[in-house]
Amino acid sequence: MNEKTRKIVGTGILTAIIIVLQSLAISLKFGQFTITLVLAPIIIGAALYGWKSATWLGFVFGAVVLFTDAAAFLAINVPGTIITCLLKGMLAGFAASVVYKALEKNDKLAVVTAGIVCPVVNTGVFLIGCMLFFLDTVKSWGEGAGYENVGAYFLFGFVGLNFVVELVINLVLSSAIVQILKAVKKNKA
Repeated sequence: MNEKTRKIVGTGILTAIIIVLQSLAISLKFGQFTITLVLAPIIIGAALYGWKSATWLGFVFGAVVLFTDAAAFLAINVPGTIITCLLKGMLAGFAASVVYKALEKNDKLAVVTAGIVCPVVNTGVFLIGCMLFFLDTVKSWGEGAGYENVGAYFLFGFVGLNFVVELVINLVLSSAIVQILKAVKKNKA
């Protein structure tokens, strides 16, 4: 199988995994949001197939979130929700691929660093989108939850626990990802 076909097939398989995992993750909530289980397949795509694959996988993740878990935001601002959902996934995938590529001589360091960067970018872009498109709503949600400071609500009430859980999941899965990469690279040789 040539390299282009391998990338297409591998990216297709990871796309299907992302759709299934994120669709199932709807029932896993930490805080107000569904926990993201698909950052690991995005990192695998970044490592094995590069930035185009990782960005595509991030797009698919964002689209699944948009269609399954964004109703509260869609009711407030449709274009803002679409931009935020798609951009956060795409940029998380792209950033993970850039970091992995820069550190790929050390698989473990590359995977762990990409595993940190991916949820940081995903959550960071989400927060920026919330500030740009939904700030008044988020402020009122924070006030309703007993927060006087919207920044404290963003960090502790809104996304804090969710982000920590995603980060821990990525760090735990990092060793498995390294083993997958070693097996795939050995198989290619």
